[in-house]
Amino acid sequence: MIKISPSILSADILKLEEEVRSLDLNGADYIHIDIMDGHYVPNITFGPNIVKSLRKVTSKILDVHLMIKPVKKYINEFVEAGSDIITFHPEVDDNPEEIIKMISDVEIKAGIAIHPKVNITDIDHLLSKVQQIIVMTVTPGFGGQKFMHEQVKKIKDLDEIRKNNNYNYKIAVDGGVNNENAKICKDNGADVLAVGSYLLSQNQNKYYEIINSLR
Repeated sequence: MIKISPSILSADILKLEEEVRSLDLNGADYIHIDIMDGHYVPNITFGPNIVKSLRKVTSKILDVHLMIKPVKKYINEFVEAGSDIITFHPEVDDNPEEIIKMISDVEIKAGIAIHPKVNITDIDHLLSKVQQIIVMTVTPGFGGQKFMHEQVKKIKDLDEIRKNNNYNYKIAVDGGVNNENAKICKDNGADVLAVGSYLLSQNQNKYYEIINSLR
């Protein structure tokens, strides 16, 4: 069954603990944490301290998406903070294989994210080495953007590559996900939906209904 990974980028920061506890109780599978540093993307959000704090309030999978540059020197901090999955954008480093190995060596799932301007052929040598691939369906940096339908082909292509090569990565979709395009993502092979404003802009008493409708 499809996994739902609510993105706290769209949460009320003043009620972050309450929001995460509510998402946990209402059926979220993962908690998606977008880390932005103002370098790779023109926005600044959270750091490892937020991951560490959220680790104390939920047992759900902490799905940490690093939109930062550089990456390598911060990996250990996010490991120690309690991340379950660490995904990064491979084009930010000359040796992404080394970063993947750093993550995998401490038995945390390693992932790569595909910017809309990056082609699968640019990163195909990494596909066998990771456990998650995030297809970005918005331009990284800000929440609330509209879903880019032209990126769906990447989901389908990654699913075909996975089947043809017996790879074991999960395909996640991040950006503008809602009830309408969730079905398109699932039909093309997605395993995880990172959901932001479509879910978090609603009252908490609607979380259960929305999460289940996305499945």
